[in-house]
Amino acid sequence: MFIFPLIYFSAFFIALKNLVSRNKQGIFIFLIFGLPIYTTGLSVALQYGFADIVPFMQPLKELLILITLGTGIWELERRIKFQTIDYAILAYFLYTLLYVLLPIGQYGLGDKLIAFKSSSFFTLIYFAGRIFDPARIYISKYFHYILAVFIAAAGILLFEILSDQHFQTLTGYADFNFYYFNQEASGNYGLSWTFETSTGLRRFASFFANPLEFAASTLLALAILAGLYTTEDNKIKADALGIIAIIATQFSIFLALSRSSLASYFIMIFIYALITKKKLVLNIIYTGFIAVAIYFIFFMLVINPDLYEFIYETITFTNPSSVGHVLAWVEGIEAIAANPLGLGLGESGRVAVSLSDTVGGENQYIIIGVQTGIITLLLYLWMHIYFIKTCWKWYPHLQGKERQVCLSLLLMKIGFIIPLLTSELESSVYISYVSWFLSGIFVNMIAGHTPVISKISEEKIYQSPNPDN
Repeated sequence: MFIFPLIYFSAFFIALKNLVSRNKQGIFIFLIFGLPIYTTGLSVALQYGFADIVPFMQPLKELLILITLGTGIWELERRIKFQTIDYAILAYFLYTLLYVLLPIGQYGLGDKLIAFKSSSFFTLIYFAGRIFDPARIYISKYFHYILAVFIAAAGILLFEILSDQHFQTLTGYADFNFYYFNQEASGNYGLSWTFETSTGLRRFASFFANPLEFAASTLLALAILAGLYTTEDNKIKADALGIIAIIATQFSIFLALSRSSLASYFIMIFIYALITKKKLVLNIIYTGFIAVAIYFIFFMLVINPDLYEFIYETITFTNPSSVGHVLAWVEGIEAIAANPLGLGLGESGRVAVSLSDTVGGENQYIIIGVQTGIITLLLYLWMHIYFIKTCWKWYPHLQGKERQVCLSLLLMKIGFIIPLLTSELESSVYISYVSWFLSGIFVNMIAGHTPVISKISEEKIYQSPNPDN
């Protein structure tokens, strides 16, 4: 098990060495290999008796982002031409920073800083990517790395299935959660309730922090697959790694048993078929929905009654988890309506959960609104709408690595909409760091190319001096 903290440290020092050597691509090594095993690496280190080094392991991810951002600013050869999205994200950062400095809310400075990091650090990740020179990145190589890591995660999942045991029971997950987040072990498997359904079915997480993060990472892998293997004439050309990876995503999304991510998985495929104009895929999707309905009605009762009950309760909103989500959302919405400027940092989300005093439940949008009010909530919503709209418009006109990033980012932003409704997704470091870093890179790719896209036909509006297909 000690391989996990070893990989975490190795990824950090390799990335740091590259950054010092002015090879900023090194940050991808840590994002791809270090962050998926972040919680596992820390919990294993604690389990092996290295509690003293865990506090030093935790801030390494933020440190690398700050180094990447700082060195990027230092080495800038020309002034950045700010886009509308840049101003919106900067405004979000500065506005939420005020809630750290002003005496708003019941929590102290330390708790406020933790809450600020959970809800606002993504802005710095974005700007670290925003100043990243896209001509110097071999995006297809790192996309392949992402898929390789996900295949490894599916391998751990297979071990969990065959052994009928959560991997987290071997890594010291429960002790780590109690020691650092004041959360006692719960559920039937000695972990937390998120590792099982209301009917007792196991929900697996592989080496990720929890099943929800694992399921969201499946969506990220699916988006990367689409971007990497879709050719410029919208054909799919996958190698052996890609074929194994798509099978791994299908295998994983069902066994993570995350309803929001499962729905998003099929929505992403549908959106992919729309934007690439694949009528065959659309017909398969329509036929697949009918086949799934028939399978559900006639076979699920016999094959797995517990899974049938889980799906039925989800659809009818009689599942305790679904009911709990709705009640928490109502509470959060009422809190936002009563306090449109927010209750203060820490009043909802991770800090409040650790103190058993949260308002609003697991919903990224409501968590933001409860803490810092309607202004930041609207800014956050606008950011996602902007990326979806912009990626959709630019996709037909890009080529090479720009096209790969554009399609992947579009599918990520669409795929994460539902999980954001049911979890504090920005606290999932792997998902948040990778998606926002790519967001910054994408904006840098299209910066300076501002003609109305509807007036551009077949012309390729951006081409890297070092294209990477």
